[in-house]
Amino acid sequence: MLGRRMTQRLDQLMVLALVFILAASTIVRAQDTSGLSGQVTDPTGKVIPGAIVTLTNPATGATRSTKTNDDGNFSFNQVPPGTYTLRLEAKGFKATEQADIQLLVATPKVVNLQLEVGAVTEVVNVTGGGGEVHINTSDATIGNTFGQVQIRQLPLEGRNVAGLLSLQPGVTFIGNVNQDGGTTDYRNGSVNGGKSDQANITLDGVDVNDQQTGQSFNSVLRVTLDSVQEFRVVTTNPNAEQGRSSGAQISLVTKSGSNNWHGSAY
Repeated sequence: MLGRRMTQRLDQLMVLALVFILAASTIVRAQDTSGLSGQVTDPTGKVIPGAIVTLTNPATGATRSTKTNDDGNFSFNQVPPGTYTLRLEAKGFKATEQADIQLLVATPKVVNLQLEVGAVTEVVNVTGGGGEVHINTSDATIGNTFGQVQIRQLPLEGRNVAGLLSLQPGVTFIGNVNQDGGTTDYRNGSVNGGKSDQANITLDGVDVNDQQTGQSFNSVLRVTLDSVQEFRVVTTNPNAEQGRSSGAQISLVTKSGSNNWHGSAY
């Protein structure tokens, strides 16, 4: 009887541990995702409730759908960074598609679209916006996002992407010098005058801070340009979901792959 109770107790603890791990992984992962929101209107500027909004990643074929609310607004949260296509459908209006919507890590994006009157079988393709300057209008965070172009083209020491983390306004790079005047192998510096050990680095939402040396911009995992898709360094006003430390909030994202075979060799 006692053995059965102990077994049941262990089973309950295992279930609780599994639930806690899943919940924690969801919360942490939210730091390294993006978001898309917007409003749908008709040609007169009136909002369109109940419109079907579909977000598709052409590289993977993954789709998500939602409907606009009574105010014509829609939102997609915790979206993996990437390039997406947005499709809108509503009764009495032509379907509208906008491609090449680039969602960057930790940078919510707003896309407002207007539907034209007509049959839903007709499709209006909205072009432009692929080379736009990404301005964050959704929150108060300040920081830059580095994508594949910068990661591939900027010079890197040892092919380590962490070397690019100090290339931000408000960052003071101290250099590879220790207290004894000798050289070291790690980078050090401060963000907006904060202590060097206050920068917080995550890789796909997982803490990769170097707790042993406590240096800025130093990940315990080697992040090469072949594995990193993009990253963002928030230097000021981090959101509550990131609210750890007073320094920079650095979000690194690894490549997620696509349906096409590709690779690199070094």
